[in-house]
Amino acid sequence: MSFTKLLSPENSLLVVIDLQGKLMDMVYRPQLVKQATIRLMQLAEIFEVPVILTEQYPKGLGTTHEDVRQAFDGLSVPTRFVEKLAFGCCGDSGFEQAVDELRPGLPDSELQLVVAGIETHVCVMQTVLPSLEMGRQVHVCWEAVSGRGEEYRRHGLERMQQAGAVITNHESVCFEWARTKEHPQFKAMNQILREGQLH
Repeated sequence: MSFTKLLSPENSLLVVIDLQGKLMDMVYRPQLVKQATIRLMQLAEIFEVPVILTEQYPKGLGTTHEDVRQAFDGLSVPTRFVEKLAFGCCGDSGFEQAVDELRPGLPDSELQLVVAGIETHVCVMQTVLPSLEMGRQVHVCWEAVSGRGEEYRRHGLERMQQAGAVITNHESVCFEWARTKEHPQFKAMNQILREGQLH
């Protein structure tokens, strides 16, 4: 199984993991993570890629950041919201049901997960590693994941890459979805990418 295949909109799912109140205040470069994730959702919208949003124990950690939730609620593509107690998404019945509903009949080997969220070394990693074991292709957007400190983020990314995940970014993701300047959504994609620098 190769994990270096280019992304295709037909096989992709955007997974946004636990961008919640108390955690968002503590992670490295929270503004960058928020902006990049919202931009990913905007790009998923124009390329008709379904989106899953998860929350880890919201009673204790708070609900999804209001800007992220607003962007999610405004999507017209198929979406699913999953509340979970396990740190990783895989194995959670609600998450697996959401995957099956959004990409019915697609074999794990063809499924391409584009991942954003926090924390890189906990919930994101515990989602990515089991996904790889299941044969799924996983693309982790470095600017859309973080943890409480740059080292947690960096070493989490390194471990996921060593396991077979592709470390990527939102621009690479959308250019792979488009493949050509002739794509009907190329202009809309460019407009999103030009809407100010991420920081």
